Amino acid sequence: MTEPTALLEGTNVDLLLSEAELETQREHITAFIERVVAGAGAEGAVLGLSGGIDSTLTAHLAVEALGEDGLHGLVLPSDVNTDRNMSDAERVAGLLDIEYDVIDINPVVDAFVDAAPGHAADDRTALGNVRVRTRAVINYFVANAEGRVVLGTGNRSEAMTGYFTKYGDQAVDCNPIGNLYKCQVRQLARHVGVPDEFVEKPPSAEMWEGQTDEGEMGLGYDTLDAILALHVDGPFSKSATVRTLDVPESAVERVVNLVAGSEHKRHMPPAPDPV
Repeated sequence: MTEPTALLEGTNVDLLLSEAELETQREHITAFIERVVAGAGAEGAVLGLSGGIDSTLTAHLAVEALGEDGLHGLVLPSDVNTDRNMSDAERVAGLLDIEYDVIDINPVVDAFVDAAPGHAADDRTALGNVRVRTRAVINYFVANAEGRVVLGTGNRSEAMTGYFTKYGDQAVDCNPIGNLYKCQVRQLARHVGVPDEFVEKPPSAEMWEGQTDEGEMGLGYDTLDAILALHVDGPFSKSATVRTLDVPESAVERVVNLVAGSEHKRHMPPAPDPV
């Protein structure tokens, strides 16, 4: 596997937020969580804990918004999850003093594969998506039983590039950190007191053994975020983005293609117009 494209040293692009802006984001997101839960008439929220930075930050903000009793954490390991990530997920629940359950999803995934012989067992992407969708079903089972909403953990970088499973990790009632690029997720996590070992951990959806976000996308998150901010969300042309970031044109094209190719993931299923 080739190394992900990284920003060259000397770029002037800075997507980081000031301390005042970070505090504004903190207040904005916690108020958002409160509104979603209250608007649904719910008793609180359910959140899948993976041990990664996105779910850890979301958990911290949810506890600020709802209190310890307002959040129920679910740790949903499979055979491809590392022991470290699962123990980190439980550690987050312990640090925040929230109720949590550990539910092994392997029996569910195995039953699915057995029920569809010859289709998914050797396809790691298909099987990885089954794992993600199984977690979504369990999240909603618990949420429905307890009168809660399901909080997602997706960030803006993932949403824009389609780096999520359709009807899987985006099968949620809201995404509290969905307005933040990945680099800003890390920064806000530090701001709210998430331990550095969570912030610095290489991001991975753990859809299969050894998988990492940046390795699969072929781009470092700093590069991805800068291209999204300048060229996709912002006014820079492709050539101006290449010059400003000092990255190959192929890196910008890669991001543009990811955004365009995942458009269907960001909308409800299409239907023909009424006649």
